[in-house]
Amino acid sequence: MKSLLKYLKNYKKETILAPLFKMLEAGFDLLVPLVVASIIDQGIKRGDSTHILKMGGVLILLAVVGLAVALTAQFFAAKAAAGFGTELRHDLFKHIQSLSYAQLDRQGTSTLITRMTTDVNQVQAQVNMSIRLLLRSPFIVFGAMIMAFMVDVKAAMVFVVAIPALSVIVYGIMILTIPMYKKVQKGLDQIMMSTRDNLAGVRVIRAFNKQDAEKNRYAEENYFLYKIQMLAGRISTLMNPATYVIVNAAVIWILWIGGERVDTGALSQGQVVALVNYMSQILVELIKLAALIINIIKALACASRIEEVFQLEPGMVEGTIQEPESNTEYIVEMEHASIAYNESGEESLSDVNLKVRPGEMIGIIGGTGSGKSTLVQLISRFYDVTSGSVKIHGVNVKDYTYEALRKMISIVPQKALLFKGTIRSNMEWGKKGASDDEIIDALKISQSYEFVMEKENTVDAVVEQNGKNFSGGQRQRLTIARAVVAKPDILILDDSSSALDYVTDLKLRQALRNLKNMTTFVVSQRTASIMDADHIVVLDDGQVMGIGTHEELLKNCETYQEIYASQNKNEEGR
Repeated sequence: MKSLLKYLKNYKKETILAPLFKMLEAGFDLLVPLVVASIIDQGIKRGDSTHILKMGGVLILLAVVGLAVALTAQFFAAKAAAGFGTELRHDLFKHIQSLSYAQLDRQGTSTLITRMTTDVNQVQAQVNMSIRLLLRSPFIVFGAMIMAFMVDVKAAMVFVVAIPALSVIVYGIMILTIPMYKKVQKGLDQIMMSTRDNLAGVRVIRAFNKQDAEKNRYAEENYFLYKIQMLAGRISTLMNPATYVIVNAAVIWILWIGGERVDTGALSQGQVVALVNYMSQILVELIKLAALIINIIKALACASRIEEVFQLEPGMVEGTIQEPESNTEYIVEMEHASIAYNESGEESLSDVNLKVRPGEMIGIIGGTGSGKSTLVQLISRFYDVTSGSVKIHGVNVKDYTYEALRKMISIVPQKALLFKGTIRSNMEWGKKGASDDEIIDALKISQSYEFVMEKENTVDAVVEQNGKNFSGGQRQRLTIARAVVAKPDILILDDSSSALDYVTDLKLRQALRNLKNMTTFVVSQRTASIMDADHIVVLDDGQVMGIGTHEELLKNCETYQEIYASQNKNEEGR
């Protein structure tokens, strides 16, 4: 938590003024019992209605001023907490963006989202509460005891006994329940994860008729959470009766001692009432403080999870070269390139050697898990090689800035993802401020022109979240258009035409062929999609089984022959 407190450095004034105003409010609260005592002793006892009205006015004034002070404290605390949360989210998001794909894969998307939202919100709320209440409650407790001694030393000795007894009960229960609340938090995380998985995978669950199994699993997780919450709740409920027993016993003791001292004239009736009020204030504040500390413990758990993300050092270091070399013979060179996603695990891609000239089309084919996507992700430096090298324009990709790489390379991933907005706004992800002519050209190349023109607003047609108002094939073509509009040196299509029919796929490849200044990598599981490529790389279990043209591989590569034969056999059997 200490490392996160730096986000309050721009709000030092607010973090100082908020507790000061809150303690000022507490000071007014401590004066109330004395004013009430004065009303009883000076007003009611003597029948002085003027004094009663005067002191009643003082009570109203204390309430109004106290409210104003409390609102001021809340304003400063809220400003500091909101600023804290804003800066924390900004830095956390920025840090997550700096992590490598491998680190993001290990952490998991859902975990990072939870830490960006739920955990940050919990910490922000607790910062607000702590600024306002962490000093106020102890101030009231000790202030009430001091005021009690100012009223009467002998009667105030009851406070000396009662406060430690109350503290033992309150914090004893707190110590018992804190580990349980941590388990509750873990249980809630598990419930949230199960809920998210079930909602996201509802079609798959129903397709395999696993509704009952998922209901039973969810019920077991929910029952575990229920038991922990009930146990923590039962222990927590002991706090009120136990503390009220002590407080009531202390009140009776105060009344006993106070009654005797009133008889002797050492105390007045109003002073006895003041002592009782101070005891009640102490009880309320101890319970508040205990609840605050429990919430702080929960926030500390959230803070530790946030700090775990910050402690992740970026797995890849950005280079410094911003402009590529010109007039190089090869645009892409891979020399003995290998990668293992887990450093201690097996290599997902081994000893790849590949040289590509500008303007060539390279097909990449292989079975599921053969390393096709991994190979093109090394070119775009989504992952770093564990051995060997990958060069673009003769320069190692590790030496380029990320911005320079993204200008040279456009990649269309396997999952076609469109952002909520319009077709134009999605195209501008490829090139900011792209003109209508540039967008139209990209739409024609990607075979999207016809269905876009049929829309009411054409390129300004609305795109819903995830592009759900378009079919799978339309989404794929629009993502290809988004990549093409950037006019990159290298275009990577990572199995991004799988939803297209053969005719549309053929037209797309022919259009890409006409882009002479663009080098294209086409990842596919269909030989028909890559058979006209300049070179085809055949992969199997991370190994390069052959590189050549379609005709050469049919003669020399057994793996390619098997893929081609199986697909042609399937075609003939249809």
